[in-house]
Formats: sequence, C-alpha cells, structure tokens
Amino acid sequence: MARRQRVLAAIADDPNVRIRDIAARCRLTERAVSRIISELEQDGYLSHTREGRTNTYRIEPDKVLRHPAEAGLTVASLLSLLVQDETERTSKPATQERHLVNADATR
Repeated sequence: MARRQRVLAAIADDPNVRIRDIAARCRLTERAVSRIISELEQDGYLSHTREGRTNTYRIEPDKVLRHPAEAGLTVASLLSLLVQDETERTSKPATQERHLVNADATR
C-alpha cells in the first residue's frame, strides 16, 4: 500500500490522531508523515483545524483521486477498499492457523 494511502487510512480511523502515532502505525518518520499530510491538504484530500494542541483532520470523501491507477475512485471508495483488504489480510492467518490446529488434533 502506498504511503499516502496508509496515512489517509490512519487519519480515517481517528481524525484526532497525532503525527507521532501515524508514523508508528505506518512505519514512517514523523517528518515524512508531516510532508504527506501537507501534500494531501494541498491536493484537497484533507483539511485540518487546530484545537489547542490537537489537530482534527477532515477527509474529503467525495474528492476524486488523480493517480492513473486509482483514476475515477473517490477517497471514500479507496478507504472502503483499504478496510476490506485489511479485513481479509487479518482474517486469513487466523483461518490458516485453525486448519493447522485441526490437522494436529487429528494426528
């Protein structure tokens, strides 16, 4: 998954997320996350408001993506696909693990 998509997904999960937490989740530096957030804001995919020491991010769900590989998709559609992909990735190992346990039990 591209870095911008991972950052966007982290913000979608928690609009008040700290840059430090996004960096840890996405395995990026805080500097890289700050740059990506700035790019997303410049491109109109994201905006933020400052409340004290906290940023609250707002994703523009109807904004159409420009990258040729994602042409025609809205931000909301992309995030939906990312959630679906993450769900499938995290459920597969558990299913495979159950098969291994069942195979061991029959021996």
